[in-house]
Amino acid sequence: MREGRPPRLTEVPAFTEYLATGWGVPDRTPPVVTGAAEAAAAHRARLAEALPGRTVVLASGEAPVRSNDTTYDFRPDSDFFWTTGCAAENAVAVLRGGDATLYLPPPARPGEPGFFGDARYGELWVGAAPGPADWARALGVEVRPLAELTEDVTRDEEVARTLAELRMYKDEWEVAQLREAVDRTVEGFAAVVREIPTAVGGPGERWLQGTFDRYARAYGNGPGYATIVGSGPHAPTLHWVRCDGPVLPDEVLLLDMGVEVRSHYTADVTRTFPASGRFTPAQRQVHDLVEKAHRAGLAAVGPGRRFTEFHHAAMEVVARGLADWGLLPVSVDEALADTGQHHRRYLVCGIGHHLGLDVHDCARAAEEAYHGAPLAPGMVLTVEPGLYFHAHDLTVPPELRGIGVRIEDDLLVTPDGSEVLSAALPLEADGLEKWMATAQSM
Repeated sequence: MREGRPPRLTEVPAFTEYLATGWGVPDRTPPVVTGAAEAAAAHRARLAEALPGRTVVLASGEAPVRSNDTTYDFRPDSDFFWTTGCAAENAVAVLRGGDATLYLPPPARPGEPGFFGDARYGELWVGAAPGPADWARALGVEVRPLAELTEDVTRDEEVARTLAELRMYKDEWEVAQLREAVDRTVEGFAAVVREIPTAVGGPGERWLQGTFDRYARAYGNGPGYATIVGSGPHAPTLHWVRCDGPVLPDEVLLLDMGVEVRSHYTADVTRTFPASGRFTPAQRQVHDLVEKAHRAGLAAVGPGRRFTEFHHAAMEVVARGLADWGLLPVSVDEALADTGQHHRRYLVCGIGHHLGLDVHDCARAAEEAYHGAPLAPGMVLTVEPGLYFHAHDLTVPPELRGIGVRIEDDLLVTPDGSEVLSAALPLEADGLEKWMATAQSM
C-alpha cells in the first residue's frame, strides 16, 4: 500500500491529457425563464429613459459563505436580474442607452485544468455550464468574459433609487410571474396544512417549515424569504423563523410563507389556523378583529389612494376594537394620534409593503415615492394587519395571552380598484376551518 498524500492531479500530465479527451458536448442551454429576456429589454429601455446618457453598472453578486468552504444557494441581485434576465453568479452588466453588455466568468470545460480542478466553475463539479456565446444567444445581448471588464462596479444611490422606483410598476410579464408565485404559495399552504396532524406531538414547527420549503424548491426557485411557522406562544413573535418549537394542538398556528418562482418573483401570504381545526372563542375573537381590520385595509387600496391609507384604515379598526375590549389606557383618538400610538403595543410592525423580486420590494425608493405616493395600476403590494398578544404581556387578559394572528394578502392595483391575488385562501374563521378540513381530507 502506498503511503503519503495522493498526487495533485493538476500536476500529473498523463492524467490531464487523458481527461481532456473523449467528451461529447452536453446541453449548455442557459436557465432563462420564458419571456425574461424580452421583459429585461423593456426594463432597460425604461431605465435609459429615466437616466438619459448614464452608464449603469450592476453586479449579480456572489453566494454568501455559510461556513468555511460551504456557501448558501446563489440568488442574483434583483436589479441585475430585472435589467438582464440573467441569473449567473459573479456576472456584471454594463448598461448604456437601453443596450447591455454582460461580463461573465467563463466555465472550465474539457481540456482546461479547471475542468476538474476548480470547484466553482469546473463542469465536473457544477455540471454543464453555459458560456458567453450560450448566454448571448439566450438573452440577445453582447456577452464577454469577465476578465475583459474595465468598468467600475460601484453603485451610486441615484441609480439604486431610480431602479427601486421603476420596479414599483409591474408590467404584464411581471404580474404573470407574481400570479404564479401566489398560486404556488396557496398550494404550499395546503401541503403544510395536511401535515399539521403529523407535526402535533411529533417533529413540530420545523416539520411544517420544511414541508413548505421543500414544496417551494420543487415547484419554484425556493422560499422567497425565511418561512415563518409559529405555534402558540411563538405566533406573536413577528419573525419567528427559528421554528424550533412544538405544534401545540389547542393553539393557533401562524403561517407566513411565500414561493419564489424561477423568475425570482415571490409571493408573501399569511394565514392563522387553529391547529385543532376549530378556533376557540378567544382565538376567534382575536381573529375576527384582525379580519375586520384587514377588510378595511383591502378596501382602501386602489389607484389614486395614498399608500398609507390602508395602513390608517386598518389601524383605526384595531384601535377601536382594542378600546372596546378595555385594552387601551387612553381614548381611541389619543391612541391614533401621532403622539400616542398605544394600540401599536400589540401591532408594532407596519402592515404592508411593495412586493415583487424582493419580498420587501423597492425598499431603496425615496420616501415620497413610496409611502408618500399615490397607488397606481401595476403596483403589487401586501396588506397584513395582525394582533400579537405575547404570553408574558401582563396588560392582556389571561385568555388572550399567547395568541398571535396575522392575515396577509397580495394585491394588484388595477385601473378601477384592486385585485386580491391570494383570494383563493379564505379570510374569515369559518372559511379557514372549512378550507383546512378540505385540505386535510385530500
